[in-house]
Amino acid sequence: MASRSDEQTKALPVGAADVAEQGTAVGGRLEHAARRKAPGYLARGWRRFRRNPLAMASLVVFVLMVLFSLSGPLISKYVSHQTYENQVLGNTFKHPGETASTIQIGGPNSGQTVTYKYILGSDELGRDVLTRLSYGGRISLAVSFITLALALTVGLLVGSFAGYYGGWVDSVLMRIVDVFISLPGLFVLILISSMINNNKIVSNSAFYRNHGWLVLPFVIAVLSWTTISRLIRGEFLSIKGRDYVDAARVLGAKDTRIIFRHILPNVIPIIIVWGTLVVPGLILTEAALSYLGFGVQIPTPSWGNMLTDSQEYFSRAPYLVVLPGLCIYITVLAVNLMGNGLRDALDPRLND
Repeated sequence: MASRSDEQTKALPVGAADVAEQGTAVGGRLEHAARRKAPGYLARGWRRFRRNPLAMASLVVFVLMVLFSLSGPLISKYVSHQTYENQVLGNTFKHPGETASTIQIGGPNSGQTVTYKYILGSDELGRDVLTRLSYGGRISLAVSFITLALALTVGLLVGSFAGYYGGWVDSVLMRIVDVFISLPGLFVLILISSMINNNKIVSNSAFYRNHGWLVLPFVIAVLSWTTISRLIRGEFLSIKGRDYVDAARVLGAKDTRIIFRHILPNVIPIIIVWGTLVVPGLILTEAALSYLGFGVQIPTPSWGNMLTDSQEYFSRAPYLVVLPGLCIYITVLAVNLMGNGLRDALDPRLND
């Protein structure tokens, strides 16, 4: 016995049955698409970021620089066969690609001739530049990004609460920001450096000689969080009065949810731009502080103190200045271009 739907299909004009079947199929696909979960904020951002070839190329370059910095022990063991502090005074100022030999005096290799292949040359003490560049990148990048994370954390908390609550909270927090802005940064850094270096208990300790650079991120972050806090405060002041924020507040959303769920995603592009602009300055700040003898202690290398140590040898060995400077330049350029791509990709006001 034919069903009612079959009778209705037979009653349709020629070709109408096919149209009805196609409409049913399209309706099913639309219903399935409606049930499918929409991509999240980060997924949409990553999709936009992948469509930017320059940003993707910058990401690859940055990852390669990080891998180069992390592979210092492997380079020392399998490529240069030297540590970053190994001094061969007979092989000073060897040019890149030059091979040199030396006689080992004392120790298990006494009287034996050892040959070194200096892929990127050697410095004024006969230390392998390739090995020191790799180890130095670990220090420079670590100082920069730890400082960035610390300054961003403090600035985000201060700026968001000051901008969202306003009133006396805003007044108190902004006066604290004014106090930190008024501090002479170079004087404070020199003062802290002198206090630590003149304290023999601290400066002569094994921890400070090997890990003294860990003090740098905290000292620099204390003087670096004020700018981002003011930027975030200004954005919060302009966003907190918009309709969707008022709607969330009417629906009973807590202040922390409104701050971090509804307002903060619109501030992320500003944070990314600030971060990409401040990283080059942090690397140069580390170089200046290493020059003052604070933080990265000899013989531990960083791109900053490698530049400082090679200034007087520029006419004799220009590669000692060019190579660490090139590493800083490539890293900074990659971070800037990658930051521009992230800013466009994470901006919630852009449509796919």
